Amino acid sequence: MSEDLENDYWYEGVSEILPLIPLRGLTAFPSMVFHFDIGREKSINALEKAMMNNQTVFLATQRNADTELPTADDYYFVGCIAKVKQMLKLPGDSIRVLVEGQRRGRVEEIVSEVSYAEAVVTEIIEKQLYTIPPRVEALTRLLLDAFEEYLTMAEKAPGDAFASVESLEAPGQIADTIASHLDLKAEIKQQVLEAFDLEERLLFLDSVIKKEIEIGRIEQEITKKVRSKINKHQKEYYLREQLKTIREELGDNESFEEESEDLLAQLKKLELPEKTHTKVEKEIGRLSKMQPGSAEATVIRSYVDWVFDLPWNTFSGKEIDVTAAAKKLDEDHYGLEKVKERILEYLAVMELAPGLKAPILCLVGPPGVGKTSIAKSVAEAMGRNFVRMSLGGVRDEAEIRGHRRTYIGSIPGRIINGMKEAGTMDPVFLFDEIDKIGNDFRGDPASALLEVLDPEQNKDFTDHYLEFPFDLSKVFFITTANTTESIPRPLLDRMELIEVPGYTGLEKVKIAEKYLIPKQLKEHGLTAGMLKISTGGVQDIIDYYTRESGVRSLERKIAGICRKAARRIVEKKAAKVAVKPGNLQRYLGKRIFHYDMVENKALIGVTTGLAWTAVGGTTLSIETSSVPGKGGVVLTGQLGDVMKESATAGISYIRKISEEIGIDPGFYNKRDIHMHIPEGATPKDGPSAGVTMCTAVISTLTGIPARQDVAMTGEITLIGKVLPVGGIREKVLAAHRAGIRKVLLPKDNEKDLEEIPDEVRKVCEFVLLEQAKEAFPHVLTKSLKPRTKRKTDADKKS
Repeated sequence: MSEDLENDYWYEGVSEILPLIPLRGLTAFPSMVFHFDIGREKSINALEKAMMNNQTVFLATQRNADTELPTADDYYFVGCIAKVKQMLKLPGDSIRVLVEGQRRGRVEEIVSEVSYAEAVVTEIIEKQLYTIPPRVEALTRLLLDAFEEYLTMAEKAPGDAFASVESLEAPGQIADTIASHLDLKAEIKQQVLEAFDLEERLLFLDSVIKKEIEIGRIEQEITKKVRSKINKHQKEYYLREQLKTIREELGDNESFEEESEDLLAQLKKLELPEKTHTKVEKEIGRLSKMQPGSAEATVIRSYVDWVFDLPWNTFSGKEIDVTAAAKKLDEDHYGLEKVKERILEYLAVMELAPGLKAPILCLVGPPGVGKTSIAKSVAEAMGRNFVRMSLGGVRDEAEIRGHRRTYIGSIPGRIINGMKEAGTMDPVFLFDEIDKIGNDFRGDPASALLEVLDPEQNKDFTDHYLEFPFDLSKVFFITTANTTESIPRPLLDRMELIEVPGYTGLEKVKIAEKYLIPKQLKEHGLTAGMLKISTGGVQDIIDYYTRESGVRSLERKIAGICRKAARRIVEKKAAKVAVKPGNLQRYLGKRIFHYDMVENKALIGVTTGLAWTAVGGTTLSIETSSVPGKGGVVLTGQLGDVMKESATAGISYIRKISEEIGIDPGFYNKRDIHMHIPEGATPKDGPSAGVTMCTAVISTLTGIPARQDVAMTGEITLIGKVLPVGGIREKVLAAHRAGIRKVLLPKDNEKDLEEIPDEVRKVCEFVLLEQAKEAFPHVLTKSLKPRTKRKTDADKKS
């Protein structure tokens, strides 16, 4: 016996030649007493040989139980050396054999396979453990607990199985006995038999039992559900038969065939496209052959109802009147000239060419400027029905295309549902907040919208639920967004963008007086004679209680005044309430905003910039300071990467022109520069502050104060060129609100000045910049002079 084959728990014994009997679907374990039947000639010969040889036989499991004449390759080489206890001849030349497993054995060599299989088998003997190691003891206990739980779930296990195992003391014998009781495949039992190492055997068998327990639990749950469902179906069948009998007694025995005939008659009247007609007709045919209460019949009936509810060949039919439409738009909305102009152009062309494909307009602007309300006005002006679908937070593609009918509770998407609500084939369909659409593992709704918003494809839009094309080409689609940055490029390419900018202060006053105040008076049960808000009062609400590009907050403040006025009228019997700038705080409290009203004083290292956000334009104060150091640059205020790059580019430009503007060229080695933008909790990014940051640094390094009543915007390059930026209208309006009357803009943004309202252009001075140095005379209170060079000793001698 070789020492390298020894183990703490087993060792190899003697080798001897034994007759071999292959077992089909059965694995023999040591200490196991069991019987099996044999009928193959070679197995009978091997048994006879064993009876002549101390009744000892080697039992090996066949790899494939269907193999009738196994050879050496057809059975496992690790098996069990067993003692034949009894044999009984059965009818049909078969023999029943009772054996007792002795110990494990391993085939070393096949000696003969002529009349029976005979092999050299080496004994695998387990060592007797006088003291059981703690780990083996723990594994044995876990195995017994798992086996006990397994027996509570196993239906075929003998009642005394656990008692017979628990009475054993040797851990190896416990494992083998448990394995013999388990209802497992022969391959898994063979793995247990081949696990000579005791700890390995206990661990493996424990994992097998726990897996079987989990499978057993799942089987019990499934069985319980199936049994419940069968009982439910039997109950439903019984009730349906009773209901059928009752109907026959009452004479109310209309069948699905009659209902199908009615549905076919309705289908004929709809005059659907041929493909759609064939599909629906087929579904109605299936419905007529089903049981009335079956689940599938309900699904088909719901499908047919959806098809019939759609507005096939139904149009608004109203004559287009461009003049009346223009009047309606002007009545409902103040300003928004570009939007109105584009709508009226479309109506005029439609009057000349009725077959024109409807455009897809995208109204882009900050919140509260009237994007959604103007879509409603467009529908009223065109005499069409209006449908709104909010896309904010939509992440499931099925919301657009619908669910396939293979799913329980499936319904069409919101596009088809909207068409059903509209009742016509040519409504005005609004997709609100298209910039806030998302995507996840359920699909990409934005990609699904590509088909809807493409005039070349939406004629054959296919919903997953309907499974046939539906014509959306006559629908006037309008979308709204606060920004185009988050809209996927392919989707953006299919839409015509119309900017809906923020309102000026004068425009907000007009909107409040013409629309918002009358609306709120009506909603609060007041009349114009009971509450009067002066123009100055409205202006103060706009300036000191709201900060927005639109008028949503303004309307809420007016509603708040209406509520307080109503209470004053009811409680104090006041005949009339007048709201003016002097008593505005009584109704709205202390002022909330001051719009960063700038002062005419100048400060060193502080300049005023302009920014463009999702809620409109705003002023941006940029502060810089310089302290002795080693040339470090600190940027604070939650600046984004683009702003950081603008700051770096500005400092590099200052180094380049330092001699021209009187700054020590070595400042970047001697001074640390700290640049900060207040409201540090608010993230900021964008290239618009390049010129502003550059000017602020120059003011700090030269000690020349910068004027606070001059605002600027523009991106800067390393050579000082000022590049154009976006949002000029919103930025200029923000400067105007803050009391700024001089604005510095990039030269290439000159075309954008046309969009600025006349009342703002009249009071503001605009300076157009090509180079950053052109901004310095307008911002700094003193002129910059070139640096004077010091004469060296060599210069003096010469």
